Amino acid sequence: MKKIPYFDLKLQYKTIGPKIEKNIIKTLRSTHYALGPEVEQFEENFSKFIETKYCAGLNTGTSALHLALLSCGIGTGDEVITVSMTFIATVMSISYTGAKPVFVDVDMDTQTMCPELIEAKINSRTKAILVVHLYGQCADMAKISKIAKKYNLYLIEDASQAHGAMFKSLKAGSIGDIGTFSFYPGKNLGACGEGGAVTSNDKKLINKIKELRNWSQPKRYEHTQISFNYRMDALQAASLNVKIKYISEWTKLRRKIAQTYDNHISNNRIRTAREGADRYHVFHIYSIFNKDSEKLKLFLNKNLIGTNNHYPIPAHLQKPYLNLGYKKNDLPNTEHLSTTQLSIPIYPEMKVSDAIYVSNIINKFGY
Repeated sequence: MKKIPYFDLKLQYKTIGPKIEKNIIKTLRSTHYALGPEVEQFEENFSKFIETKYCAGLNTGTSALHLALLSCGIGTGDEVITVSMTFIATVMSISYTGAKPVFVDVDMDTQTMCPELIEAKINSRTKAILVVHLYGQCADMAKISKIAKKYNLYLIEDASQAHGAMFKSLKAGSIGDIGTFSFYPGKNLGACGEGGAVTSNDKKLINKIKELRNWSQPKRYEHTQISFNYRMDALQAASLNVKIKYISEWTKLRRKIAQTYDNHISNNRIRTAREGADRYHVFHIYSIFNKDSEKLKLFLNKNLIGTNNHYPIPAHLQKPYLNLGYKKNDLPNTEHLSTTQLSIPIYPEMKVSDAIYVSNIINKFGY
């Protein structure tokens, strides 16, 4: 029996480890450890990759979400429309500002925000739409952008799982007013620790974020507003400046594994991930769906195949948000997906033969 881990960073490190170590040692010797030249270089590199004019490096993806909202003036009494089918950081970042998250359901096929449900949630307190490009796939940004413009709302993209994903010819993080990214180690572009970034074509928004991330001090020890210590670590930027050179090739390899799954998973009890029209999916996660997902998980784990769940309890049913008044069946697609979803192995270094092996095991489930 072959063991296939859910994810294996050691394989990535084997291929580029010496280059990362070289750049980190250079950064250590420079003694510029918080912000500085390496972070500035990464901001330039990443803005080119996302195809935006500007980028601000931050310490986490959560900080990126928080400051993106604050830069748009979101605060107490405001409402932000988002999805419950996401990692909790999306929603908690809204709460950090004092604003109220308002949930809409997702599309069953793409697992991203359903545009047709947005307008019913808009009122005089609505200030932004925070869209999530889940699992590595963009939401329907044509329809959502149209709604945001119609109601003069900020459009913020949570692209934490979507480095390099595209809607039509536009990169995730370049379509709305502002985009946010996480570089947690397991992401498609991951640091050697925590990291985040905000991208935008709006210089005012980026300047605001750069102020807020570093205590809002135009001069040292002179502070102009309540602000934060959300600076990017130069050592993380050093690792990312090496890894960003490989992200396009890694994405092609992920898509090759996803295509292998598409071609070889034939179990009619299993629904597989789907790439929406006009999308370029980067497959941070490859999802399969089954009504007995827990049994499927145990079956695969018994066969030494690693799995994960993204995300078994949607945000609107999590304890911190029960006071918003949502109950079971309020977001039926979200709740169905959360209880039937299972993530299976996908990473650039994974062999096609291993993806075929995993597919063959999946095809035996229930028979």
